[in-house]
Amino acid sequence: MPQTFSVADAVELAVVERSGFVESRHAGSAIVLAPDSTISVQLGDTTTPILPRSSLKPLQALACLSAGAPLEGERLALATASHSGTDRHVAVVRDVLAAAGLNEDALACPVSWPLDQRTRDEMVRDHAESSRIRMNCSGKHAAMLLTCVTNGWDTDGYLDPEHPLQVHIRDVIERLIGEKVTATAIDGCGAPVYGMSLLGLARAIHRIGNSSERSPFALHRSAGTMVRAVRENPWTIDGPGRADTIVIERLGVFAKGGAEGVMVMVAPDGTTVALKMLDGSGRAATAVALRLLERAGALAASDVSDAMNMLPLSVLGGGTDVGAIRPAF
Repeated sequence: MPQTFSVADAVELAVVERSGFVESRHAGSAIVLAPDSTISVQLGDTTTPILPRSSLKPLQALACLSAGAPLEGERLALATASHSGTDRHVAVVRDVLAAAGLNEDALACPVSWPLDQRTRDEMVRDHAESSRIRMNCSGKHAAMLLTCVTNGWDTDGYLDPEHPLQVHIRDVIERLIGEKVTATAIDGCGAPVYGMSLLGLARAIHRIGNSSERSPFALHRSAGTMVRAVRENPWTIDGPGRADTIVIERLGVFAKGGAEGVMVMVAPDGTTVALKMLDGSGRAATAVALRLLERAGALAASDVSDAMNMLPLSVLGGGTDVGAIRPAF
């Protein structure tokens, strides 16, 4: 059975401290690529495959662009998102579906309540129901459907790994990661997700984050446009008060977290980090990635500390801060 790296091949990346007592430890692997793409830091096993989960979304969105999907601005940014399901997010998803001549019934992602608590509370008060369009991956799915319509591909079965859309996406992913995918699994939203090394994922995100809209290569121009769209519309990729949105707004990084403790970031200077928490918890992933970028000289320590103060890293005791989730280095 395909599997990720073992506990023996991981390193301690974060700890949870309560009242001066280290209560829990998060082990995993991480890699940092310098702006010139050379490896500057390598912690743990970075060659055994992982499943990137939603950190794969920038690659999937770029593949949709390369297949001719007419996406730009907030529509393009939302194609990379794990959004929190606010009304603003949903309005953009509906715009993308309308551009494809479709409605939310075409979405094949699961029915879900929004991740944004305020929006969920309002829906409950209004006796509204959960829906596919509120699911955090609906932007990606809408982009996939628009890509199918643009190319004359059948929208039924668009999540099948052998559908022309998914075959194209897999081909683009392999070009970006510089290796063949090692496994095909089904993500929580129903779309294919592929096994790849953490090094391969870092390589792909580095290429995307360092691409120029003036590149002679179409894929690189599209990647540059996509990164700009995310940095100009940080609310799209996550949501109010949520980690990816905070660090994009505060630090100008390109960031995308994924389920099971995956995180990728590209600093403004091109330094790139990719990491995987082995226990699947993402609660320390953003903080660890930021500190790794700080250690690499890509972000100022004061700026990182300011951003981390806005993240949910406090450990509470009796309603009072008594500790913190923090990087282990």
